[in-house]
Formats: sequence, C-alpha cells, structure tokens
Amino acid sequence: MHPAAEHSPLGKSSEYIATYTPSLLFPIPRAAKWAELGLTAETLPYQGVDFWNCYELSWLLPSGKPVVAIAEFSIPADSPNIIESKSFKLYLNSLNQTAFDTREQVQVTLEKDLSAAAGKPVGVRIRSLDEVEREGVAALPGVCIDDLDISVSSYDRPQPELLRCDTSRVVEERVYSHLLKSNCPVTSQPDWGSVVVEYRGAALDPASLLAYIVSFRQHSDFHEQCVERIFLDLQRLLKPEKLTVYARYVRRGGLDINPYRSTEALNVNNGRLARQ
Repeated sequence: MHPAAEHSPLGKSSEYIATYTPSLLFPIPRAAKWAELGLTAETLPYQGVDFWNCYELSWLLPSGKPVVAIAEFSIPADSPNIIESKSFKLYLNSLNQTAFDTREQVQVTLEKDLSAAAGKPVGVRIRSLDEVEREGVAALPGVCIDDLDISVSSYDRPQPELLRCDTSRVVEERVYSHLLKSNCPVTSQPDWGSVVVEYRGAALDPASLLAYIVSFRQHSDFHEQCVERIFLDLQRLLKPEKLTVYARYVRRGGLDINPYRSTEALNVNNGRLARQ
C-alpha cells in the first residue's frame, strides 16, 4: 500500500457531505511510486496525462433547481500528487446541494481546487448529457490481441520476463487488449481496464504481451502506476523510437481513470468505450 493512502478515506466509512467542501480532497504524492520504478520527478521518461471522467456531477442553480452534467478532468502525469479516488468522489458530492450562478463558475471552482490538490494546473471540461450522447461510444485503435492462444498460471505480480521481441525486425504498430485487471492497493477491489500499446521499435511478440498484461490480474497498484510499469517494461525491452501506453479503466463510483504515458506529445481522443 502507498504509505499515504492508509490515511485517506478509501476503504473507510465516510459521511457524505452535500455542501461545498474542498478540504475533502486527499492528495497522494507520486514520488513514492516513482521511486519503486526507479524514477524521480526529474527523470520521467514520458509525457502524459491522467483523464478522469465524472458521470455524476450535479449542483444547484440560484433558483434551487438541480443541474446534472458530465465532467472531464485532465491531470498532468508529472504533477506532484494524484488525488485519491474516494476523496475525489466525496468532494464532487459536496457540490450536490451547493448553488452556483453559472456552469462557468462550477468549472473555475473545480479547476482551482483540483489544481491545488494535484500541485499543477488541472484542466476541467463540463459537458451536457446531450453533448456526450452525440459523441457516442469510441473504439480502440489498432489490432485486438485478446483471441491469441496463451497459457497462464501465475497472476500475483507483473512478469516482464514473459515479454518477447524480434530485434531483427523494426515495426510500427498499435495493439490493444481488454483483459487488463489489477486490484486497488487499499481495498483489494478489482479495477478493470483496456490497454493500448503504440510503438515503433523491435517487433513485439503479441502473445507474450497478452500473457504479460494478464499477469497484472492480482497485482495491487493504482491505475497510474500500472500504466507507468507497462510503459517502462516495454521501453526497456523494445528500446523504441517512440512508445505510447494508455489504459481506459471501467468507472467506479461514477469516475473512470484513464492514464496516458508517451515519448511523444499527446493528442488524446478521450472517447468513452463500451464498458465505460
């Protein structure tokens, strides 16, 4: 468990406060998890962002009439802190019985509070349900590897030793799997996701990648660190010219978390998947 997480509201009985309370946000420093991976804030080998999508955002108009909306939050991958997910949810709930004059006022409030917690500017986009409905459901790019025939017998830890590549061939490709699963390091509840790998480098054996992804099945870590671990393991193996790894996790408590890590400048399509 992350040493700071044991002091968070995650896994504990919590009062649900319905009026604006920014102090509910609980930041968790990234530094300890970076250190596990041999990284520091100064040596991160990637650019990135964590997209959080909130499907349970609501507040009151001055008349007392409720508004519902969907929000997108973009947290820089090099921000000093992540925001613990239950505290994030509790904070968002605290808007439920709070009156705001305009949607823009809600957005400015969210930007201020979330940026203070993350330690870097957090982007906020608030959309109506009609806007999101018009966008529809997205599909992942590339080739799905889930139908490959593999044998798996161990699920307790990520196993980079399973990965194989052909260094005699350089390819550029995008592959994905819906079989990513890990566990919350505090509550042990399952976190389900889809993961995409885009790279140019030594040809990665897709069956070995699938077996490696499945080896996360009983691993306990936060979403962000799972993606960073996959990125680093592939970078060490492939020595790629470019590499992007991202995961689209299934929502819990009205929030989904989608970490993106890349050697390139990102142009992200934050479209929701069928399971989101």
